Amino acid sequence: MITVIFIIITVIYLILIFSFVRGFNKVEVFNLQDINPKSRFSILIPFKNEAKNLPALVDSISKLNYPKHLFEVIFINDNSADDSKQILSALCKKHLRNYVITVIDNERKSKAPKKDAITLGVSKANFEWIVTTDADCLLPKYWLDSFDEFIQNSDSDVIAGPLLYATYNTFLERFQAMDVMSLQGATIGAFGLNNPFMCNGANFAYKATTFETLNGFEGNTNIASGDDIFFLEKAKRKGHKVDYLKSVHAAVISHPEPNWNAVIVQRKRWASKTSATKNTLGRFTALVILLMNAAIACGLVLAMTSVISWKLLLYLFFIKINIDFLLLFKTASFFDTKDALSSYWLACLLYPFFSTYVAIVSMFSTYKWKGEHYSK
Repeated sequence: MITVIFIIITVIYLILIFSFVRGFNKVEVFNLQDINPKSRFSILIPFKNEAKNLPALVDSISKLNYPKHLFEVIFINDNSADDSKQILSALCKKHLRNYVITVIDNERKSKAPKKDAITLGVSKANFEWIVTTDADCLLPKYWLDSFDEFIQNSDSDVIAGPLLYATYNTFLERFQAMDVMSLQGATIGAFGLNNPFMCNGANFAYKATTFETLNGFEGNTNIASGDDIFFLEKAKRKGHKVDYLKSVHAAVISHPEPNWNAVIVQRKRWASKTSATKNTLGRFTALVILLMNAAIACGLVLAMTSVISWKLLLYLFFIKINIDFLLLFKTASFFDTKDALSSYWLACLLYPFFSTYVAIVSMFSTYKWKGEHYSK
């Protein structure tokens, strides 16, 4: 009976990931054409205790190719306990003197401070398009150009963009990079299937009028995270046009966590959104992935105790790592991040245990983020 269950899980997993591969191919690559920029953007950047990351972020803003009069940057300080605000002020005076920059303090009104920060930022925004990113990110030179040309060539209301990690020097960094690339692959694949359920608030754009029409984050402010996927879900459900900007020029760069404990905390925060999503494909995907990884992790124990055969476990593992590699390689090839795949086979051995552990603990425990405790 257990053997049959494991085989069924594997077949469903195989079909699911292959569907994402097909969906990935359906999303058209967007190439820049160097047309005259027209769109006006309000970039919202919430920050808390980001003193060490703000210099690189500000430097990347100063190198944006987009005309300065067509965008503004609104930084929202969420009770930083370090000298982030003072450092930001000095950096803006030095590097962003000719830019429209606003720095405001967050007004917490819910259990979701980042959503409060973005809501406040939208209320202060002067332009028709809102673009959100994080303070620990680097913005590519043609970031806004990519969004602008995409907007001019489509009738989108909400646009999700790609997020990648910057460095692949250690196994831990490569492990995280592959994890994020797999999420990007599934994200793009789901858009290709016309049933998107993931995006990332570090690279996310929507019309200010769309935010107002949907009443912002109303309905999920009891959940600390999810300023991205819940808004995407609501926009799709209410009939707004949502798209993915499949362009290497639009990829925002973030940084991997410094140690395993930080990685686990971050993944717990990400996993905390899953149970609250209303998207059927999103919930189904999370369940199938959990079952597949749990089957491999538990299968090792079952094989050692002769409940299932080693041959069956090896077959299932072989099928899993090959279909995973297909989606991951496709994503890495598109974004030119194949260097991270050098540790793929070792990561394959670790990931089922890591993923299963994170999924289980996220169901029963809170998490701590930037010095504060949050529940699901």
